[in-house]
Amino acid sequence: MYTRFFKLRSNPFGMTPDPGCLFLTRQHREAFAGLTYTILGRRGFGVLTGDAGTGKTTLVGRVLAALPRDKVQASIIFHPTLSTSDFLELLLLDFGITEIPDSKARRLACLRAFLLENQQAGKISTLIVDEAHKLGHRLLEEVRLLGNFAVAEEKLLQIVLVGQTELDEMLTQNALRQLKQRIAVRLRIDPLPPDQVESYLRYRWLKAGGSEPLPFSSAAIAEIIRTSSGLPRVINAVCDNALLLAFSEQARNVELEHVRQSAADLRYSAKSSHELSAAGQGVVAPDFIRQIPPAAVQRPPVAVAPDVPGPIRLPETLEVSGRPSFFRRWAGKLGAGNT
Repeated sequence: MYTRFFKLRSNPFGMTPDPGCLFLTRQHREAFAGLTYTILGRRGFGVLTGDAGTGKTTLVGRVLAALPRDKVQASIIFHPTLSTSDFLELLLLDFGITEIPDSKARRLACLRAFLLENQQAGKISTLIVDEAHKLGHRLLEEVRLLGNFAVAEEKLLQIVLVGQTELDEMLTQNALRQLKQRIAVRLRIDPLPPDQVESYLRYRWLKAGGSEPLPFSSAAIAEIIRTSSGLPRVINAVCDNALLLAFSEQARNVELEHVRQSAADLRYSAKSSHELSAAGQGVVAPDFIRQIPPAAVQRPPVAVAPDVPGPIRLPETLEVSGRPSFFRRWAGKLGAGNT
């Protein structure tokens, strides 16, 4: 509604996850590198967690868009609150298998045949489970068992669990210890720190066709930081409504009162300083990296991804030295910048 008034090509603060508008902070770059490594490196299980609204689904979409389409085939489960039978059916359907057997045994046999066919064709089969914190213990155990499909010590199905921070807590439970032991890569995304919110606003604004300077006053930006606690989804909602309020007044700038009114209309209130300071930073160091002695570990190169500027390759050697993390150093090679 307000895009023409502000001379924009599109809505800069849409609520639908858009991989093309993902603002890549340092931790997003590390998570991008980690997810890419999990899939292309055939690591078996990976986990990505973060608070609601931090951009996990958007990041996964960006990763899948960047991977070689002729090398990676993914099945994405966005609605995991299913029975085991329905979960397997949805998994097969999303892999493009339309003739679904009736029994669980036949569905598993069908899946294994499909995975073997992909493996023989040089393709990597990947299962992405979004909202994985909604999975019950029984279904998580079924997902773990899917990871047992292997041939010649090579995993036939790469599995990425994406969920809110509750998933981390679930995976510490004794009943899920076998699943926890199989997780090769663990990643985390936190809210944007206050000093990056303005950069996020500028990035989204310019991507939508806007121009400098930003139409947000310094007081408005400070209120956006306070109200959103750095959560991109909340930032988008507050900014979208604030721009609409400014447009209704034919005002070219978003002021403090516009943001306050937007936040009040949406029933948002700022988190306490204690909650903000408790938010972690960066990526949880993968267990398998911490356990490897300082040495060069051989890793085979992987095919170039055509959709990302520059090649995506697993490094010939992985030097393990603690800090900076492997994923942080490798992220710079991916060409996954804010473009």
